[in-house]
Amino acid sequence: MSSMTDKVAIVTGASSGIGRAAAIAFGKASAKVVVVARREDKGQETVRLVQEAGSEAVFVQADVTKAADVEAMVKKALQIYGRLDYAFNNAGSGTSGKIADLSESDWDLEINANLKSVWLSMKYEIPAMQQSGGGAIVNTSSQGALLGVATYGAYGAAKAGVIALSRAAAAEYSADRIRINTVSPGAVKTDLWAGAPPEMLDQVAAGIPLQRIGAPEDIAKAVVYLCSDGAAFITGHNLIVDGGFTAVQK
Repeated sequence: MSSMTDKVAIVTGASSGIGRAAAIAFGKASAKVVVVARREDKGQETVRLVQEAGSEAVFVQADVTKAADVEAMVKKALQIYGRLDYAFNNAGSGTSGKIADLSESDWDLEINANLKSVWLSMKYEIPAMQQSGGGAIVNTSSQGALLGVATYGAYGAAKAGVIALSRAAAAEYSADRIRINTVSPGAVKTDLWAGAPPEMLDQVAAGIPLQRIGAPEDIAKAVVYLCSDGAAFITGHNLIVDGGFTAVQK
């Protein structure tokens, strides 16, 4: 994989889990990283980890469901580093509930956190990348966009929307040398799994062809690859990173 020296990456939802792992992975690839999160303490911890990985990083506090915050996020990246080359739009939410039981506010939360946030991020990232002569964006979708998962209908709908939106954006901005792809993680052992009994983890792993739950680093490597020159001929693609769960019948 080619070096990302002198390149700049924005990572949203970077306070923990997949977002933090991706920020560190960009840092290891020598990209400068704009760490975006709502919680400053967690975001600054990610900055420290990126710096320990050998690169520069800065924290920007933002709620990516708010246009003013997202616009300021991109402006900050340009003010500090002068360009924007990569973006990993990863921030999201996962409210569960049967479709007929969801409140309107539950539905709006899922659409805003998972779909509107991606649209807003691209709305401001794309012009910055046009100024920089091109770039690459990866948006987080989910295995849940591809399968019917009980009690996650709103989440799945939003994440399916991310795939459709990203493909349309890929078609619209390919002439500007901006590649736009999605990554769809399966079960990944993030903080959400903290405290889960070992037997539950074993049961989940047993249902995955590769016989393990994914690590945040598994997704991070896929994201950095999609942004790298190694993926220069890939755009409009949804990369499933789920240990074979959606592809292989067990």
